[in-house]
Amino acid sequence: MGLLLLALLFGVGALALVTGLRGPNPVRGNQALSDARADAQRWYERLGGQLMTLQSDEPAARQALADAAERYHAAGGQLDRADSIVQFALARETALEGLAYVRAARTAMGLEPGPEIPAPAMTAEAGTVEGNHSVVIQGRTYQAGPYATEQTPYYYPGDRQVPAGWYSTPWWKTALGAGAGALGGMMIFDALFGHRGPGPF
Repeated sequence: MGLLLLALLFGVGALALVTGLRGPNPVRGNQALSDARADAQRWYERLGGQLMTLQSDEPAARQALADAAERYHAAGGQLDRADSIVQFALARETALEGLAYVRAARTAMGLEPGPEIPAPAMTAEAGTVEGNHSVVIQGRTYQAGPYATEQTPYYYPGDRQVPAGWYSTPWWKTALGAGAGALGGMMIFDALFGHRGPGPF
């Protein structure tokens, strides 16, 4: 009887050891993946719903909605390809960026921006444009401000360097690229704001 009990205990211990060596609980991992998928899908669907109900002839709002639609399609593509928590998180970020554009469009239309949304990871780092800025570079005027105007019809939700706000031209698209375009974009940024530290700008 003692030998049988000893053998049973040894077998249970060996099973626990083998189970531990197999790594994380696959059920728990599947649940985390499902949660990440559901969260990304929720924000993606919310963005789609907003785009279905909003339209405007006001140039700044129309441009912001067009940018939101671009993020909606990008998020949809990311969701289709996603098969990991990280990839679903990226789709979530893209959808949240789209919702940031929607909130900007609603403000430009004179509407309440709507319910608060989680700030996309990159947008909170540089802060927001709090004053009006204008600079002339090679004969061309670049402007930035906290509100949509005829002179600043392009909204940008911000990133690690460029603050969220309204701009006269989407120069950050080249600033986020590589080579001469990036250098040109950073030159505009430095001229507009005079520094690269955190806001206020």
